[in-house]
Amino acid sequence: MNKFLASTCLFLGTAAGSAMAQAADCGDVTIASMNWQSAEVISNLDKIILNEGYGCSAEITIGDTVPTITSMAEKGQPDIAPEAWIDLLPEVVKKGTEEGRIVQVGSPLPDGGVQGWWIPKYLADAHPDIKTIQDALKHPELFPDPEDPSKGAIYNGPQGWGGTVVTAQFYKAFEAEKAGFTLVDTGSAAGLDGSIAKAYERKEGWVGYYWAPTALLGKYEMVKLDYGVPNDPAEWKRCNTVADCNDPKPNAWPVDTIVTLVAKPFSEKAGPEVMDYLKKRSWSNQTLGQLMAWMTDNQASGEDGAKHFLEENKDLWKTWVSPEAAEKIEAAL
Repeated sequence: MNKFLASTCLFLGTAAGSAMAQAADCGDVTIASMNWQSAEVISNLDKIILNEGYGCSAEITIGDTVPTITSMAEKGQPDIAPEAWIDLLPEVVKKGTEEGRIVQVGSPLPDGGVQGWWIPKYLADAHPDIKTIQDALKHPELFPDPEDPSKGAIYNGPQGWGGTVVTAQFYKAFEAEKAGFTLVDTGSAAGLDGSIAKAYERKEGWVGYYWAPTALLGKYEMVKLDYGVPNDPAEWKRCNTVADCNDPKPNAWPVDTIVTLVAKPFSEKAGPEVMDYLKKRSWSNQTLGQLMAWMTDNQASGEDGAKHFLEENKDLWKTWVSPEAAEKIEAAL
């Protein structure tokens, strides 16, 4: 009996020590929250899961793409950038990776950051022949300009946006004016959003620039038009992204690569279970868009959105974590 009690105590002590070691290994963690909705919710999601499931002491630090990625590549801080758009700083990321300061751990958004020209799904369903930009340009009557219904309208973003420049260049490259379309300046992000919402609620035709993942596309289902041509990186750089270039060629909009960046020192001390979670944690643009739409409708914070996701999507997030972590996280909800 005494031997049984002694062995039991030894086992329990070892298990407790192992759990404490895991928590100590994870320790303090800084998670960068970028200043847009999807990044805010995913950073809060990581905070909850790491703290509740893996015994970390995670805190969120406010960041932005350029300063956060640069700091991680040069100084190894913060520890985690959950949603890093690395195409904006390819050389910085390459240098930081080669010098052993950062590692790329999977992607929270394997669909990538998707920009382009979109049409409402109800219109795509009604006209299955419209799959490319060229197809849409054959039907100006389906996308009437509110100022001149005899012409079609292509809605652009606000001045100063990179996507607005590319759309104006695509307008020239695909010869949209010759096809009977005008290019509409929506004036602001609110104006662009409002034009989609108005068309959707009236079930009218709409074609123009937008991107995913976004709350708006989580609320209003849209279909991105294909470009009918492959992406030409050299041509993209030479003219499609240059406002005063006069001879743009049709091109395909490249998909932005989004990864999770982890500082190398943290990756080495965090333990395999934490790193496995960061590798597996991913969701589709549609799932995230629907979550952001809920957040927008409910004026919810990133933390609110993360908790809502955990409560409503247990079948998904439980595949990212260990069974023991899942039990702890669920108990904390």
